[in-house]
Formats: sequence, C-alpha cells, structure tokens
Amino acid sequence: MSEFWLTLYVLVWPVLTLGTLSVIVRGFYREWRKARDEGRTII
Repeated sequence: MSEFWLTLYVLVWPVLTLGTLSVIVRGFYREWRKARDEGRTII
C-alpha cells in the first residue's frame, strides 16, 4: 500500500505545478490585454 501512496505523492506535484502556472499565466495575460487596450506598457 505504501507504493500506491508514494506514486500518488509523486504524481500530484506536476498537477499542482500546472495549476499554479496556469493561474499565473492567466493573470499575466489578463493584465497584458488590459494594458494593451489602454495603450500603456505593462512594465
């Protein structure tokens, strides 16, 4: 049974990383699009 939990633990990290990265990218894209529509730079 410990092999199951170890496998699950190892496979959960890529899912958490992908979720976090997708939140960051969506936020960045939203801010970039808003800045572009307002005619200013994002920096």
